[in-house]
Amino acid sequence: MTQRSPKATAERNRTLDLASALVRGAVAAGLGLGALTVLVMVVWISSPYPDSGPGGVLRAAAGVWLLAHGAGLVRPDTLSGVPAPVSMVPLLLVLGPVWLAHRAARDAAEPEEGRPRPSRAGAFCAVTAGYLLVVAGAAACARGGSLRPDPDTLVFPVALVVAGAAAAGVWTAAGRPFGPLPSWSPLVLQETIARTLFRDRAEAACRSAAAGVTVLLGGGALLVAVALGRNAEAAQDAFLGLAGDWSGRFAVLLLAASLVPNAALWGAAYGLGPGFSLGTGATATPLGLDGTPAVPHFPLLAAVPDQGPGSLLNGAALAVPVAAALAVAWFTARRAAPVEAPRAQAWSTRETVRVTLLAALGCAAGTALLTAVAGGPLGTGALREFGPVWWLAGPAALAWTAGIGVPAALLLRLWRLRTPGWAWRRDVPEADEPSATARAAATATVAAVEAEAGEKAEAEAVIGRRRRWWAPWRGRGGASGAAGDAATGGAVAPAASSVPAPGTALDAAPGALVGAVGPGAGRGDAGFEPYDFLPTDPWHEKDFREARWASLKRGSGGLMADFPADPAGPAAPAGPAGPADFADPADFAAGRPAPDPDRPGPTP
Repeated sequence: MTQRSPKATAERNRTLDLASALVRGAVAAGLGLGALTVLVMVVWISSPYPDSGPGGVLRAAAGVWLLAHGAGLVRPDTLSGVPAPVSMVPLLLVLGPVWLAHRAARDAAEPEEGRPRPSRAGAFCAVTAGYLLVVAGAAACARGGSLRPDPDTLVFPVALVVAGAAAAGVWTAAGRPFGPLPSWSPLVLQETIARTLFRDRAEAACRSAAAGVTVLLGGGALLVAVALGRNAEAAQDAFLGLAGDWSGRFAVLLLAASLVPNAALWGAAYGLGPGFSLGTGATATPLGLDGTPAVPHFPLLAAVPDQGPGSLLNGAALAVPVAAALAVAWFTARRAAPVEAPRAQAWSTRETVRVTLLAALGCAAGTALLTAVAGGPLGTGALREFGPVWWLAGPAALAWTAGIGVPAALLLRLWRLRTPGWAWRRDVPEADEPSATARAAATATVAAVEAEAGEKAEAEAVIGRRRRWWAPWRGRGGASGAAGDAATGGAVAPAASSVPAPGTALDAAPGALVGAVGPGAGRGDAGFEPYDFLPTDPWHEKDFREARWASLKRGSGGLMADFPADPAGPAAPAGPAGPADFADPADFAAGRPAPDPDRPGPTP
């Protein structure tokens, strides 16, 4: 039998992984299309007056599914006979297809048990290709329906939306890394992304920008809710006038629910200042509604303000971009001056300004992108301009978030870096900046130690110098000083010795300075750290030499000789009792060899 080579097995596994990713993409697209088709079929079945058969319903469902990806539709059956474009995308419908494509790519890029992780590029391409195959089939199916897809929009933005969702899924499977960039990218950009500091600042800017966009959406939704509450009767009349049976009202309710994110973006654009277009000759802003609006009869459009100049209540909508700018500043200041970090780790003023400006730029880009898809033409006449103007909403968001966010971020940074004794920074250690008490105590300690060392050096120099006939007072002065010290304290002061007196270092309270002189060196002073002076140099003393020799001899197994005796030297004084295996200094003084600890002792 022939045995398969490892290379052939690896190629076969790679092919299987790519085929599995392709199937995952197709299944994800099929699930989204099937779910939307079921919903459209339920509405069609429940309608008492259907105007088409099952084939028309399937083609309409395929067109609506393509519209959820950003494709433009064309409605050929109009009263004027001119095909009318339908390019306003219900943003709530976008969430389903995008999430399915994202999940398919994430599952395809994650490693499975018993198999190596597939290539990220291969998983991305396979999932995208499988999804686009279903998109092409749905476009071919919807060509003869009441909502026909525009072929020019199938590449952009449909293919771009699918590729972006798949790329996000592969990035999620990889752990959401911020780099490294592909090898074909510019080297300067690769080096910039590789820096940890740049990645931290970019992450903080992205979080702040996302917070600003979220606050803008929330504020816009609040404006729409307040306006609908004020015009509740007009909204109810529009809802009841579009359909008389419950199935039709259910369809209108589903359409209105899918357009709620669009309405929130319209409210955000209104609060930013540029407002939104209600046809080719009307624009609604906080200053008022100019022109004659071409407003269809729809419940959500009941929130449109009345014609004429705006009031103070309309001007209150400007609080939405102010709140978004404050949110950007708050999220930036949280990273610029963390509560749990010392002051030395806080960002500088320049870094805080840079990150805030980068976050404002990201918020403006996100706002422009969302407002671009929130509106679109609904016809060829007055309704060819309907919704926010993205190239005005984006710069307005940049101006609001940068103009208010930068000063607010700097003020919040200063507030969070205030006196450590206040508020939540009370327990934060200031390791890099010692307190004034500690600095004063350290200065006093250094001065006292230097003075003591100078006096000791001068005394040693005087004692070791030969007596001169012109300086007879040196000996008498030194003797009298020593006698005076002995008479006063009973002994020489401990500060004159390098070895502390018994009980001074052990009995001192924490923070006391052993051997220090001065008012700041007393017991219980919290400004001092306990330390002791080192001994003169006991390493070369005879007792320590004998102890080291005995230890080495014991470790050598008796190969080393005994410690050499010093016949000319005087007998060493008896020291404190040590271990039993050390040699006795008296034996060395008498010329007797030291007993070997590894051998048995003499027989009595």
